[in-house]
Amino acid sequence: MIFLKLFKESFLFAFEALRQNKLRTILSLLGITIGIMTIISVFSAVDTLRNNIQSSVEKLGSNTIYIQKWPWTGGPDFPWWKYISRPQPTLRDYAKLSDRLQGAEGISFEIGMGNRTIKYKNNSIEGARISAPAHDYYKVWKFDFEGGRYFTDSESKAGRPLAIIGFQIAEGLFPNIDPIGKVITVLGRKVTIVGVFKEEGEDMLGVSADKTVLVPLNFAKGVIKVEDERYGPQIIVKGRENVSIEELEAELKGTLRSIHRLSPSDDDDFSLNKTTILTAQLDQLFGIIDFAGAFIGGFSILVGGFGIANIMFVSVKERTNIIGIQKSLGAKNYFIMLQFLIESVTLCLMGGVIGLGIVFILAFVSKTFFDLNIVVDISKVILTIILSTAIGLISGFIPAFMASRLDPVEAIRSK
Repeated sequence: MIFLKLFKESFLFAFEALRQNKLRTILSLLGITIGIMTIISVFSAVDTLRNNIQSSVEKLGSNTIYIQKWPWTGGPDFPWWKYISRPQPTLRDYAKLSDRLQGAEGISFEIGMGNRTIKYKNNSIEGARISAPAHDYYKVWKFDFEGGRYFTDSESKAGRPLAIIGFQIAEGLFPNIDPIGKVITVLGRKVTIVGVFKEEGEDMLGVSADKTVLVPLNFAKGVIKVEDERYGPQIIVKGRENVSIEELEAELKGTLRSIHRLSPSDDDDFSLNKTTILTAQLDQLFGIIDFAGAFIGGFSILVGGFGIANIMFVSVKERTNIIGIQKSLGAKNYFIMLQFLIESVTLCLMGGVIGLGIVFILAFVSKTFFDLNIVVDISKVILTIILSTAIGLISGFIPAFMASRLDPVEAIRSK
């Protein structure tokens, strides 16, 4: 109880000192406020970017593997010569894998053609992507319908001239009418629309079905050579719920090597790409950005800490006479020290709270007026409070220690 009473009195002394020197208090807060705001802003921006990209990556499927010619890696040291002579995934590979794989929930062959123009009467949409997958595409890729339906198994096998279009294409070509049942030209052929995808919006990786036209693979086979490299053929395999991505990858690798008749000494002539490759690269990039933001913010806080320490030395000098009177009346050294430590910590916490407040205001403005959701991680907020307290303790310790060691007689005589 005595300690709590002393703590309360120390806090009141410190608060009164801050209240009486408003301009000095405000100037002292600037360094800490800017530093905390910088750190939280950078962390929030990185977390927001990470969440948006993570959402985009999740569309690719956390338990999905893409069999392709090229790996999802890059950089200045990328050994492209190792992969350029690899074969593209073929329909034969797809058929063999469909027969042999035990851990797959769905498997689909897919090709894509971008930057196409789709027309209906006087309306047209540019930049559309035509995709031609096998029937089980709905098992390996998640999508919802605004209207209509997916292809039936018999329609896919027969290669019927049907299409499912994205939301933007439907809005552009059929602004005031129902697109279901309408006929458009795709790959030089007339196709009937049987479905419209629900609006997804553009994400950070550009993964969206809004400007996609989906046609059956067997329909595309009758028009183009679907195994041609320029159409980017790939095989998509989604694992069962009880099969881990590592188990699926191991089964795929062994099965494909068997299909391609590779000897144990031969290198793989295919790439098994999965989302963990992208997330690992992104985590490395975000780690660098986090470090840079923490360094810049930390430097700002360090400067602010020196400012707080300087103000505390001035405060001790101004109140030397009062300290002498307090000590002559029986105030203990730790009571004097506690006053200045609380004042220093309060300054830093106020700076931290103001910095956090500015970040939250900016997040609210961005959400309200720009529809941009800024992520402010609660763990970063707690870290900010701890950091502000630590800076206050460090900055105020030496001035507080010097104040507590003043001789009461000498202190009272000072002016």
